[in-house]
Amino acid sequence: MKLEDKVALITGGTSGIGEAIAIRFASEGAKIAVVASAHIGKAEKVVDQISAAGGIAQAFVANVSKVS
Repeated sequence: MKLEDKVALITGGTSGIGEAIAIRFASEGAKIAVVASAHIGKAEKVVDQISAAGGIAQAFVANVSKVS
C-alpha cells in the first residue's frame, strides 16, 4: 500500500474527480478527510463507500475558498 500511514485531506471530495481521488487514496491505505463545502450528507456517502471497502474516512464541512 503506497499511502499507508498517510492522511489525505480531499476538498471537493463529494463528487467527480475529488470523489475518485478519495476512493483511490483510501484503497492505497491513506486515511481520508472528505471535505464538502456545504452539505455533509454528500461527504458521508463517500465516507460510507470508503468504509465499506475497508478504508478509514471522516466527513467534514468547510469552505476553503474563504479566509477567516
